[in-house]
Amino acid sequence: MTVKAFTVEHCQNQEIKEFVEKWHYSHSTNGITFAHCFKLTDNKELIGAAIYGTLGMANAWKKYATNEQDVLELRRLCCIDETPRNTESFFIGKTLRWLKQNTQTKIVISYADTHYGHAGIIYKAANFKHLGMTAKSRVINYNGRQYHDKTIRTYYTNKQGVKALKPFAKQIKTALETGQANYEIRPPKHIYGYYLD
Repeated sequence: MTVKAFTVEHCQNQEIKEFVEKWHYSHSTNGITFAHCFKLTDNKELIGAAIYGTLGMANAWKKYATNEQDVLELRRLCCIDETPRNTESFFIGKTLRWLKQNTQTKIVISYADTHYGHAGIIYKAANFKHLGMTAKSRVINYNGRQYHDKTIRTYYTNKQGVKALKPFAKQIKTALETGQANYEIRPPKHIYGYYLD
């Protein structure tokens, strides 16, 4: 198994969704917009996946560009445990080249979550620049899983044309009110950026 023998391909989210839910530390793709997905294969066997989408925090793109479509976030990146050293930086590098050649993206943002002990070593190896730290955040613990705080503030327009909370968001909101769910404060995350233009 050598890194140079691996293949990186643009793909559909259905091709990698289950893989990400198994191998990414979050075990979730909830709340992600799938702008561009990539798979990493070794002899056609799936060994890695990456998902790029819009930034998770509303209006955060304004810190990095004048147009929202100029900014993408690397929302998920994961590989199986048995990959050789430098696999992730090789994989990211190939996906960044594809984005540069095939999209109008000017900057890619990613976060290293200090709660999970991540400092962004992979991003440094892929020539991302450290852009600072986020503020502290909070997550909701419910039924053995964790959800972003914005989950209970996500509305949709129902058939009657009225803005309403999604049913699952209502369920979590009720669980918070009854004490079946609780908030947890998370430390700041490292912010990394890669300029494509």
